Amino acid sequence: MLTALNQAFRTPDLRRKLLFTLGIIVVYRAGTHIPIPGVDYRAVQQCVSQASGSQGLFGLVNLFSGGALLQITIFALGILPYITASIILQLLTVVVPRLEALKKEGQAGTAKITQYTRYLAIALAVLQGTGLVATARSGALFSGCTAASQIVPDRAILTTVTMVLCITAGTALVMWFGELITDRGIGNGMSILMFISVAATAPSALWAIKKQGTLAGGWIAFGTVILVALAMVGLVVFVEQAQRRIPVQYAKRMVGRRAYGGTSTYIPVKVNQAGVVPVIFASSLLYVPSLVAQFSSGESGWKTWITQNLTKGDHPIYITAYFLLTVFFAFFYVAISFNPEEVADNMKRYGGFVPGIRAGRPTAEYLSYVLNRITWPGSLYLGVIALVPTVALVAFGASQNFPFGGTSILIIVGVGLETVKQIESQLQQRNYEGFLR
Repeated sequence: MLTALNQAFRTPDLRRKLLFTLGIIVVYRAGTHIPIPGVDYRAVQQCVSQASGSQGLFGLVNLFSGGALLQITIFALGILPYITASIILQLLTVVVPRLEALKKEGQAGTAKITQYTRYLAIALAVLQGTGLVATARSGALFSGCTAASQIVPDRAILTTVTMVLCITAGTALVMWFGELITDRGIGNGMSILMFISVAATAPSALWAIKKQGTLAGGWIAFGTVILVALAMVGLVVFVEQAQRRIPVQYAKRMVGRRAYGGTSTYIPVKVNQAGVVPVIFASSLLYVPSLVAQFSSGESGWKTWITQNLTKGDHPIYITAYFLLTVFFAFFYVAISFNPEEVADNMKRYGGFVPGIRAGRPTAEYLSYVLNRITWPGSLYLGVIALVPTVALVAFGASQNFPFGGTSILIIVGVGLETVKQIESQLQQRNYEGFLR
């Protein structure tokens, strides 16, 4: 491993890309500690030290921002607006014919969709930034903190507009950082920044678990969580690398005097085709009832039921709903992201067929059958990954520190594997030794 890293830094091209990526990461992490104007920094630090964390969507945004949300810094929203915009555009591509036509235009259409994604991300940043400022002013960002109402002492409109503009500008800067890494660095820039944000909160959260433990000074709880995390990482690596390879044979065809085709290949269908998106969807949807109950006035039966059952991560109803929603969104996302009919038509157009299956509609039905069967273990795996860390950490009284432990593990392992593959492929262009021997 160390020899491979040494080889990577000895290659001039690769060394420049790695150093550029590391430089962008340092600037990004520095920005997560710069507070926006109009915020009382001492009051924020007091509330952060008093509060054990934030549940629901606040915890999700804080996870993707690397802890910058609760610090109310210029990168408070992190990369989440861009992720949300990308998911929305991907969903709309199936519904809106214009976007579907752009997707089929190749590189030019993809560039146009990326431009729409940026515009939508900025609009979402304005909306979410306004909500964050309003939540901070009302004191709801830190429940139970005595200084929560003093976080934004100046209630003037100009101050509010300035704060929202700073948060929006920070989101635009983060998007630019991600695109710079993609163009001039290593790996997908947005994924790298998301990986750094999630990984940055892990050491402090693990140490908080150690300090909260009572057995042997907290080292038993700390060691147990480390062992559980390693086991979950091993499971994630095993499943994320697993795929069903559907064989495809291309018939020979004559073009002039030359023969084309006659090759054999395969369609890789991953067990976890949906990635981390179903977990994010399930978490966000479960937060909606508690958000409505939080801002509703008065006491009623439905509000009490939501508060008792859907706001606690260790409640059986919450766990069951979380698991079922994750499974449902796994099937939903796979259904809109993989179109068997389109794949079958493309194969038929270029003379490809699955051995033993007729081209056209029978191929589409076969692909749909395989996809549905392989999505079942993938969706159940996502549900287990999303719940096991939460349940395990609740047992140690530290669920606030890792409110989305399953999401964290999926992001860290997935992005880490893809980045290592890219470094390995670039090393193999220069010699036959990969990044990992």
